[in-house]
Amino acid sequence: MKEKEIKQKILEEIAKTEKLIVEYREMTKPVAPDDAIGRISRMDAINNKSVTEASLRQAESKLLSLERVLSRVGTSDFGICIKCGKPIPEGRLIYRPESLTCVDCAR
Repeated sequence: MKEKEIKQKILEEIAKTEKLIVEYREMTKPVAPDDAIGRISRMDAINNKSVTEASLRQAESKLLSLERVLSRVGTSDFGICIKCGKPIPEGRLIYRPESLTCVDCAR
């Protein structure tokens, strides 16, 4: 796969991740103590909110990594592991375009 195709994949992932972030932010709004739902339902809503907040943090982190990788496209640093300096396999860049490290360094 060529650099141009990988760049397109990164841009697609950025768009998907930004959409997820918007959805997660909507879902993590405070749970109001509403008389319309019971105590158990409210506890479930609070628990679900916590899970969604964790997903939001992960999505925001992924977006930052994607933007960082995108800024490297077209430079000599693109596709190079930031830890060991070896090339990142093309398959890893396709599967996880936010990758800044090779598989060995990611462990």
